[in-house]
Amino acid sequence: MGFERRDNSAVNSVGEKMEQNMRAAFLPGNRKVELRTLSVPHPGHGEVLLRVKASTICGSDIRCIYHEHLGKGPEGYQGVIAGHEPSGQIVEVGPGCRRFSAGDRVIVYHISGCGVCNDCRRGYMISCTSEKYRRAYGWQRDGGMADYMIAEEKDLIALPEQLSFADGAQVACGFGTVYEAVEKVGVNGNHSVLITGLGPVGLAAAALCRKLGAQMIVGIDIVPERLRLAGSLKLCDVVLTAGQDNVAQVKKLTRGFGVERAFDCSADARARGTAIRATRKWGRIAFVGEGGTVEFNPSPDMIHDQKTIYGSWVTSTWLMEELVERLVRWNLHPADIITHRFALEDAADAYALMASGKCGKVAVCSDEELAPK
Repeated sequence: MGFERRDNSAVNSVGEKMEQNMRAAFLPGNRKVELRTLSVPHPGHGEVLLRVKASTICGSDIRCIYHEHLGKGPEGYQGVIAGHEPSGQIVEVGPGCRRFSAGDRVIVYHISGCGVCNDCRRGYMISCTSEKYRRAYGWQRDGGMADYMIAEEKDLIALPEQLSFADGAQVACGFGTVYEAVEKVGVNGNHSVLITGLGPVGLAAAALCRKLGAQMIVGIDIVPERLRLAGSLKLCDVVLTAGQDNVAQVKKLTRGFGVERAFDCSADARARGTAIRATRKWGRIAFVGEGGTVEFNPSPDMIHDQKTIYGSWVTSTWLMEELVERLVRWNLHPADIITHRFALEDAADAYALMASGKCGKVAVCSDEELAPK
């Protein structure tokens, strides 16, 4: 689809005036954000051009890119436009697209895989085995911290009208990642749940467990602002400051048994140990937080109590579609845990705030998403 040229702007296929140039944020490392002006790209075969409406900041961006470039080789940050949690509206489709059209509202699954390996065929492009074709948005290919972005049609999830673009950006990584872990361990009304780490992923875990009917949700964190947020949003029944007495505190809350399900969203060694030891016999623990280490004694901590630890990394495209359907059914809005919204020109402030940890989720937004309704 072509553009009608008018001075330095164009009219796209959804009737919006669109500039030929766009702003985009890059992460050079050393806690810096660099805004650049680039030409608006055009989609190739099987690709679409999105007007980015919301792009949230992930903890992995802070840990592995914003502070310093930790990834090496093909898995490292390749100096591309940042942001792997975007949602937006399609303004142009390239040849070969089969499902989506201009005007459609979509979420971008943040790993673009080869599409033909075993993991991709299962929908788990996060685990794509192709060194040549596996590229993460915002890491090895241009991401969503820009006015516009190119995405492959196969990486898109339809965003219903009942959900905002900010809701969709939250699905793109945080809520989708937690939904995978929740589905693996299973959560229902028979369960008390422990969540260690109440950053955005931990808050998402609490929100989903609440909708699934968890009997009691206990959250642990070291940051007072996060504890207050979890309480004010009524996502946790009890919040505890991280410390040496956490296992005893959780056992007391559960009449000495411990919780049936635990999620570590902190990547902290002590918090992971708490999640293991505060879980009752036959319980299940999911490790969601990236990085860090853990120490435990296999016999008393795991084997004798018949516990199971699950590793859980992101999710699949089909589970993400299922999650979107359930969010509408539950009237659950992931954007509720966004505490701060910034315009793209203020992206440096957004990343700095997210790095401080003294917040919920931080979003870079445009148009109707810049100010919450």
